[in-house]
Amino acid sequence: MEENLAGSSQLPDGRLISLYRRWGAGGVGLLITGNVMIHAEALTGPGGVVLDERASLDPFSRWADAAKADGAAVWMQISHPGRQVRADMPGVVWAPSAVAVQLGKHSKRFGKPVAMTDAQISATVERFATTARLAEQAGFDGVEVHAAHGYLLSQFLSPLVNKRSDAWGGALENRARLLLDVVRAIRAVVSPSFAVAVKLNSADFQLGGFDADDAASVIAMLEPLGVDLVELSGGSYESPAMAGRPTDGRTAAREAYFLELAAELAKTSRLPLMLTGGIRSRETAEQVLASGVELVGMATAIAVTPDLPIRWREGREATERLKPVGWSDKTLASAASMALVRHQMRRITRGKHPSAMTRPVHALVCDQRNQRRALRRYRNWLENRASSSQAAPLNTATPLEI
Repeated sequence: MEENLAGSSQLPDGRLISLYRRWGAGGVGLLITGNVMIHAEALTGPGGVVLDERASLDPFSRWADAAKADGAAVWMQISHPGRQVRADMPGVVWAPSAVAVQLGKHSKRFGKPVAMTDAQISATVERFATTARLAEQAGFDGVEVHAAHGYLLSQFLSPLVNKRSDAWGGALENRARLLLDVVRAIRAVVSPSFAVAVKLNSADFQLGGFDADDAASVIAMLEPLGVDLVELSGGSYESPAMAGRPTDGRTAAREAYFLELAAELAKTSRLPLMLTGGIRSRETAEQVLASGVELVGMATAIAVTPDLPIRWREGREATERLKPVGWSDKTLASAASMALVRHQMRRITRGKHPSAMTRPVHALVCDQRNQRRALRRYRNWLENRASSSQAAPLNTATPLEI
C-alpha cells in the first residue's frame, strides 16, 4: 500500500524508516513498500517517494537497512500513475489514450489525460529500469512492478482505457507490450539474484475491462521473462475492489476479496502467486495457501497490528480491526478507508500504537490536511528541480517533461 510519507525532496525520511523497522520486527518474511514513483512529474499523490537518477541513494539505503534489520527481505514497489493523477497536482497526466477517469461527480478531481507518444512510452520503460537498478544499489532485495489498481501499466492492459490502434493497443498481446518491455528492461540491468515481481489485477471489476482470462494470459506471457512472483489484487480508482468496494459487487467476501479468482489462476499459473486484499485472520490466510496460492499479503492487517505474524506463531490473533467504511458514496468511502490506514501508519511512525477506534471522518480530514502540506512542498521542489535542470541537463533515462 502507499504510505504517502515522503520527506523533503520526495525522499524517505525518519518516518518511513521507523515504520518499516517496526514492521520488520513484527515477524514478516517479506516487506513490499508502497508505490515508489519512477517519474518525478507523475505522482499518485504529493507525498509520494521518487527514485530516479537525480535522487540521493543514502535515504533509500537507510530505508532498506531498517526494513531488513530483523531478518525480513524488502522489495520496492515501483509505479507510474498514468491518468490517476489529481487535478491539483503539477506535472503530467499520461495515459495510453485520452480517456479520463470516470467517477461521476468526483471525476473533476483528476487531471485530463493525454495519449502518450512512442517517445514517452520508451522513456517510461527506461525510467522503470533505472529505478529498479537504483533500488538494487540501495540494498533492496527486489522490485515489484505495479501493473494493477488502474495505474499506467494497468491502463495499457485495459481495453476500456487503451483505445490505441498501433503496436501498443488492440489485442491483449499489444496491450501487454509495455508491461513486458518494462520487465525485460529491468531484468537486463539487475543481477540474476535480484527479485522481479509484478502486481497484477485478477480483474478490473468493470464490464468490458481486463478480466480473469486476460490475467491468466498475461501471467503466461510473464513466465519466460524471469519474473519471480505475481501478486494478485483487483480494481482501480473507478472500481475500488482493492478496498472491498467494486462497482459490480463481485467481492462480497469480508476477507480475501479475490480468493476465488486467485484459486482459478493458480491452477494454470507456472509462476508463484501472492494474494492480497482484506486478509486479516490466520484462518483466512491458511485458506489462501490451501487454494494453491504461495504467499499471503496483508498490508492493512499489519498497519493495525504490526506484530501480527508473531502473534500467529504464538496462536494469537489481532485484538483490533478497522471497521469498514459503509458510506454510500463509494469514492469517498474508498478515500476514507485509505485515510484510516494511513492514520495508523502515521501513529506508528510517532512510536504510538495503532488505534482501530479512529473515526473515518477524522482520518479523512487529517489526511487531507497532510496532503495539502505535502502538495505545497512538492510544488516548490518540482519548480526548483526544473530550474536547476536548465543549468544541468538530466540524464536521458529520466528526461524532465512538464
